[in-house]
Amino acid sequence: MHVLFVHKNFPSQFGQIASYLASRPGDKCTFVSEGSPTQNPAGIRRIGYEPRGGATKITHYCSRTFENQIAYAHGVFEALKARSEVKPDLIVGHSGFGSTLFLRELYRCPIINYFEYYYHLRNSDFDFRPDFPEPEINFLRARARNAMLLLDLENCDAGCSPTDWQRSRFPAVYQPKIETIFDGIDCNFWRRRDYVPRRIGDREIPCSTRVVTYVARGLERMRGFDIFMQVAHRICAARTDVIFIVVGADDVYYGSDLHHTGTKTFREYVLAQDNYDLRRFFFTGTVSPQELVRIFSLSDLHIYLTAPFLVGWSLFDALSCGCTVLASDVGPVCEIIEHERTGLLADFFDLDGLTSQALRVLDDPVAFRSLGNAGAALIEKKYSLAKTLPQMDAFYRRIAATA
Repeated sequence: MHVLFVHKNFPSQFGQIASYLASRPGDKCTFVSEGSPTQNPAGIRRIGYEPRGGATKITHYCSRTFENQIAYAHGVFEALKARSEVKPDLIVGHSGFGSTLFLRELYRCPIINYFEYYYHLRNSDFDFRPDFPEPEINFLRARARNAMLLLDLENCDAGCSPTDWQRSRFPAVYQPKIETIFDGIDCNFWRRRDYVPRRIGDREIPCSTRVVTYVARGLERMRGFDIFMQVAHRICAARTDVIFIVVGADDVYYGSDLHHTGTKTFREYVLAQDNYDLRRFFFTGTVSPQELVRIFSLSDLHIYLTAPFLVGWSLFDALSCGCTVLASDVGPVCEIIEHERTGLLADFFDLDGLTSQALRVLDDPVAFRSLGNAGAALIEKKYSLAKTLPQMDAFYRRIAATA
């Protein structure tokens, strides 16, 4: 089987499955991504493309995403048209970038699209934070952002989504086309390490000190950074033996935080809202995966907060590392964590409830290690690469055989 992977970025969600297939005798993988390839993993042929056109400042705000997606799709088409030797049995692409749309004109093989998120305006991330309402134009833009997704849903032979919650967000008429298969966690890497140095930067952490961790791609309201800080402030008032390790960039990836705050970063705005003892907070910025494993291994309590949106990889990684996790009680998280069995849940806005749960753990972290162990066992059983790669492989072969 020759699989053609298409994604704006490399390796993205397809890196693990591409390497898995490339290692098998008789299988071939070609990966098309934007720009000139700089990495060439064993067995994976890489081809670069350049967008043909794209949105400009005069493009209507609501159609810029679609304009860029068409530019990606055209760039992929032209790059592959020039490579007549590429003859795939199956095409796998990330919907939303629209990069597989025009490939029907080049190939007569099945297409699978990876469907990550379908935008909703009500009972969703858009209206979840009434304290930070989205500008009206963003509501209009969200409706238009589904355009390429709908084209891909119509064009593809099959689709997959990482979780049942994500799959459920797509129109009911298309859901029979979509299967739930998670990308996979490397549990050999994301595992708790014993006897890691109790140090952050040049500061030692005494053995008697409790460690609370928070990890997000960006310190922003979508991931409840402001809620976390308010809970942390209450924990500080209740206990003097707790420090907080906060991992994440000072960037806003989702939403319009800075439209409301008028500050350079959302963290700057949040810290100005109260009198925080910053001697007890370690803001690390973005760290390497190896350092993140070490931080998770120090954690007595990991707090994960999110609006009803895509669940960040950090939750799966923290669970795999055996962290005792306290998370927001929203649909996508509840699919993963069962309260009092594989973690703890509390309402996103319930500061008292979140603080109370956190203090329970910090009073006796050892007593809650069973939750961390159960979380790690859950990842191993349901979300590990050992489980998901064979599922994805079988799915690809079944769809390829329909040609």
